[in-house]
Amino acid sequence: MLDFAAGSGRHAREAHRLGLRATAIDRDAGALAGIGEGIATRAADLEGGEWPFGRERFDAVVVTNYLFRPRFALLAALVAPGGLLVYETFARGNERYGKPSNPAFLLAPGELLERCRSAGLRVLAYEHGLLERPRPAVVQRVCAVRAAGPEALRPLG
Repeated sequence: MLDFAAGSGRHAREAHRLGLRATAIDRDAGALAGIGEGIATRAADLEGGEWPFGRERFDAVVVTNYLFRPRFALLAALVAPGGLLVYETFARGNERYGKPSNPAFLLAPGELLERCRSAGLRVLAYEHGLLERPRPAVVQRVCAVRAAGPEALRPLG
């Protein structure tokens, strides 16, 4: 699994604890340095310069509290056939509760849902609303899968 814009790598550490092979990537090499043994780490600028992945794909990509629209399609392409994207970040309305409050870092209603669909992912679950803990925040969440061959999910009906 890939912990994208990982910071201190909490998702990669949890995946590793569960026995999964995990990679954490972030621009902050100092934060990555404390992740620990058994987790691959990469320091890279995710918003500029050369894309650090080439043809690599992951069975799961986890992204939280991060938004950079110009590279969303590249991020979504990291999901392998049959793999999952789990994404949660702030949405419009969050400015009432603190940071981020800049519209450049807040999703429009339905935006994460539409970006996943446009990237060829099938959305399994989507939420948009107010979280009460640990502090109030307005977020969007999505869990989406990339179709894989004949076993790909098909519309019901």
